[in-house]
Amino acid sequence: MLDGEIVIDGEGGLQDFDALSNRIHPAASRIALLSERTPARFLAFDLLATEDRSLLELPFEQRREALERFPFAAPVELTPCVRTAAEAERWLRSAEGVIAKQLDAPYRPGERDGMAKIKRVRTIDAVVIGWRPGKEERTVGSLILGLYDEDGELRTVGHTSGLKAAERRELVDRLAPFESGERGSADPSRWKSDKELEWVALRPELVVEISFDHVSGRRIRHGSKLLRWREDKPPRECRIEQLLD
Repeated sequence: MLDGEIVIDGEGGLQDFDALSNRIHPAASRIALLSERTPARFLAFDLLATEDRSLLELPFEQRREALERFPFAAPVELTPCVRTAAEAERWLRSAEGVIAKQLDAPYRPGERDGMAKIKRVRTIDAVVIGWRPGKEERTVGSLILGLYDEDGELRTVGHTSGLKAAERRELVDRLAPFESGERGSADPSRWKSDKELEWVALRPELVVEISFDHVSGRRIRHGSKLLRWREDKPPRECRIEQLLD
C-alpha cells in the first residue's frame, strides 16, 4: 500500500494543475483521450504496508528504505528525497515547496505529526481588473488580477480572496469609481456556484501586491493573499514575467 499523489508535468517540468483538473471528466471516452494526450504519473512518497505486514508504526527512515526497494514500474515512480536543507533548497526556488519529515516518526493517517509543509511563498504586483461578489450582499468576494504579457496585452492570471470581513464591505464603494460598466458571468463550472461566477470589470488603474505559493500555466492557482495597495506602482509595470522568476 503506497501513499502518494497523481501529477501531470507541464512546462519546465513543473506540475500542471489545469491539465490534472481536466482529467476529471464524466465521459469514459474523454478520459481515455486525455490519458494519451496528457499522461499522468503517480509519485509515491511513503510505504504503508507490504502484503499482510503493516509498516505504520515503523519510523519514516525505515519506511523510506523499504519504499526505495519497491519494484516501481511506470506510471508509478519514487518521489525524490534528500537529507539536508541545503539539498532541498533548489525545490524552494523552482517547485511548489517541500515536505519535511522526522526520520523517527511513525505514520499517522489523517494527521500531520512528525512532518511539516514548507511552501514556496512569492510576491508580485498585479493589476486589479475586476471583482466577484461575496456571499453576503454588497460585499467583494475576490479581486480578479491581471498582468501585461510580452505583447502588451492585459491577461487574467488569477484572483485573491484573502480579504478581511470589513474590507469586503468597504471595497464595494472603493471600487465603484473604477467600474468600466461591463458585467457578466463566466461559463458554467462543475466546481463553482453561479454566484461565484459573476464578475464586475474595472478599468486597469489599481495595483495590489499579493503573496502566492503556486503557479500553473501562467496562472496563480491557490494560496494568494492581499498584502497592500500600490498607489505608487504604474499598472503597465505589472508584467507577466513576475510569474516566471
